Amino acid sequence: MADIDQTTMQDPTEQYPKPPFDKQTQSEPGLAKDMNPKPDHGEESYEGRGRLTGRKALVTGADSGIGRATAIAFAREGADIILSYLPEEETDAQEVVELITQAGRKAVPCPGDITDEGFCKELVETTVKELGGIDILANIAGKQRAVEDIADVSTDQFDKTFRTNVYAMFWLCKYAIPHMPAGATIINTASIQSYQPSPTLLDYASTKAAVVAFTKALAKQLADKGIRVNAVAPGPVWTPLQPSHGQPEEKVPDFGSQVPLGRPAQPAELAPAYVFFASQESSYITAEVLGVTGGNHLP
Repeated sequence: MADIDQTTMQDPTEQYPKPPFDKQTQSEPGLAKDMNPKPDHGEESYEGRGRLTGRKALVTGADSGIGRATAIAFAREGADIILSYLPEEETDAQEVVELITQAGRKAVPCPGDITDEGFCKELVETTVKELGGIDILANIAGKQRAVEDIADVSTDQFDKTFRTNVYAMFWLCKYAIPHMPAGATIINTASIQSYQPSPTLLDYASTKAAVVAFTKALAKQLADKGIRVNAVAPGPVWTPLQPSHGQPEEKVPDFGSQVPLGRPAQPAELAPAYVFFASQESSYITAEVLGVTGGNHLP
């Protein structure tokens, strides 16, 4: 994908590739390097301004998609990063490690499965040990698999979707909060599906509605500790989640065409929202959900 200048005013409807895209499918969890067009995670375009200098961040799903874009942005803003991802995503993750190192920040890769509570606890312990603490937790990793009929949604899929999208968020927050100082931030990942669920994403949409309620409740619980909790709610985003059965195969070529801006977001367009919630610029914002949806607004 061509280098996109994020600092120059331009038409957002033409800023990135628009559907139709090539037909494509991958096995889960999917790799960014095998997508066409390849997503823009801000590798060339994101410029940091010191918003997170000296901060210590744990980012899940950091190998590709929104997590990758956020990890790159956090590092270029001055944060050191613990990268969480699945072992089979190692090739994508190593590219992110190199980009963070090039930014002059510390990158610690931590492959593993966040659907396991023990691994989530280990992730937090590793963050504290390797970075000297934790003051940003970005829960971004997600599982999404489109199924047309509830009769075909297996209990195993339903369970794994909740364990990835909800349980892991709960475990990571539970174990991270005791180490977090006042001024720390937690950023969860909701979705337009929290409010406008698609019939093929029954389990995924349900988890994202849970993320919204969890975020608002936890924010109120932690307000007197000076720890803020917010969520970003993406609309359609061009990530490996989509061609690896996150969408029905026949819908991938037109993915994102239905939103008012006429195209899916690129991960690089989501990263600034996470930076905003992580930084002191959002110091008076907690218990909020920021939609980055291409015009399909939140209620």
